[in-house]
Amino acid sequence: MAVKDAVIAPYDGAAFNHDHESNLSTPSSSVSSRRKLHGRAFYESIGSPRLVLAPMVDQSEFAWRMLTRSFMTPETSKSLLAYSPMLHARLFGEKPKFRESHFQPLRTTLPSPPDSEHASEISESKLYLDGNPAFDRPLVVQFCANSPDELLEAARRVQPFCDAVDLNLGCPQGIARKGHYGAFLQEEWDLVYNIINKLHRELDIPVTAKIRILETKEKTLEYAKNLLAAGASIITVHGRMRDQKGHNTGLADWSVIRYLRNNLPPETVIFANGNVLTHDDLEHCLAVTGADGVMSAEGNLYDPAIFSEPPLIGKEDRDYWRGRDGKGGYRMDAVFRRYMDIIYKYVLEVPLPERRPLYLPTDPEQSSDLCPKLLERRGDPEGQPPVKKQKREKPPKVTSPNLIPMQAHLFHMLRPIVSKHTNIRDALAKCRPGDMAAFEGVLTLVEEATKAGIQEYEATADKAESSPQMEEPTSAQMAEAETSDASSLATVARVKRPWWVCQPYVRPLPKEALEKGALSLSRKEKARLEKEDGVTKAAGLTPEGWIEQQALGDNSERVVDIPREGVVCG
Repeated sequence: MAVKDAVIAPYDGAAFNHDHESNLSTPSSSVSSRRKLHGRAFYESIGSPRLVLAPMVDQSEFAWRMLTRSFMTPETSKSLLAYSPMLHARLFGEKPKFRESHFQPLRTTLPSPPDSEHASEISESKLYLDGNPAFDRPLVVQFCANSPDELLEAARRVQPFCDAVDLNLGCPQGIARKGHYGAFLQEEWDLVYNIINKLHRELDIPVTAKIRILETKEKTLEYAKNLLAAGASIITVHGRMRDQKGHNTGLADWSVIRYLRNNLPPETVIFANGNVLTHDDLEHCLAVTGADGVMSAEGNLYDPAIFSEPPLIGKEDRDYWRGRDGKGGYRMDAVFRRYMDIIYKYVLEVPLPERRPLYLPTDPEQSSDLCPKLLERRGDPEGQPPVKKQKREKPPKVTSPNLIPMQAHLFHMLRPIVSKHTNIRDALAKCRPGDMAAFEGVLTLVEEATKAGIQEYEATADKAESSPQMEEPTSAQMAEAETSDASSLATVARVKRPWWVCQPYVRPLPKEALEKGALSLSRKEKARLEKEDGVTKAAGLTPEGWIEQQALGDNSERVVDIPREGVVCG
């Protein structure tokens, strides 16, 4: 279904039940008894999805996938193919605790050794989150690996609960270089071929691969042919090279993806990745590249409603804000609430908290007093948990893959509002995984700030539309933006919204001369980057993401680096 035909579903916090009528695999029907499909036949069997939620380390977990799908109707959500976070194949295969803390398809532990026949007998009452056919399909589980046997072992454990397994060949980070996986396998074509081919021959479900472009389009084409010859059913092409990361991310080259489309067999299924900041970019990317589907990663982190068609003018509900210029987006307080409700309903399986309707300027004036139950959940009016005199016991360690990423997700999504309201930033920095009362306190602050922002916009239209967050660049600045690869003003002007509305983060474009050593960063640019990293560090996060080390086996001295939130892999 075309992106432009999507219809946005009104949000009901008490109803998330999407009845997916499809031919997707379920544990109640034996994986091994189904006929294995390949390539376009497989793609069509899962509904020919044109919208793809990217695999992101600790950032495309079940709750976030559900949040993304919640902006779509049950029917249009079938047009969204979601990927799991990237999982480390060796650890997933060897360590039960690693599996339990990263992939939760069942209320019990995964069968060990993997047994598809046993999994086929699991009743629906034992199904839990990841890959649940009632609401989390279609789903692809992505692994990083450099061993055919290790990847096959890990893939067999997840195959009853997903539609395909993906090999990450695009991670450009230093951890991937050290671990010898991701984009650092792109010179080892024989190894890549053997990994994919082994899964293609011995796994019960299809195997796919995600790559970055190489030095030339011709070499990228030959690399893609190698993957297809090995048995990859779908290839996802990120239009950036391996060295394009961090402050040197730059723009993705869609022309290389179009070149692949024109020179690979027409039955090849290709997904395009890169440069997708807004909903409008989805259709534009498909048109330019000719790809079958378009994948979004960072665009989705900053605006989880990116795959959903905006409501018609005049049909907005409380969740969606639209300005006098016709531009709009989902309010941060609305998306925050929705995210919390998904955690409560699916992950914690508790009743949703009592809340007042989101503020609208047309609402009658109400008392700011909150009901006692709400205050108990949210802490004091300033968003801080109530101070207790008695010594607090150390909370148990949280291992849920849906609770651990909450803080990082909210720092992404709330970036404009925490930049303006440091009290929200500080409160969010103090939140710990599983402390829902603390997150409710942050939500209260976000709701109050959003209300104040809307009131200011309505009361002082001229001032609001000339404020820094709404200011349009001058013609001279726009002319400079068109001729300089170091300016992103034109893009900022196109996508920015008031600070209380979800919106993409536009990275400054690097100069190629900087990479060659002909130019260096100005003092102003260095100061800006240092300030940006300083804010991230003050919030308790690591600018380029942080790495966790885990030992292999119970008594092994071997240690493996695991990328955690903030590390963009691929």
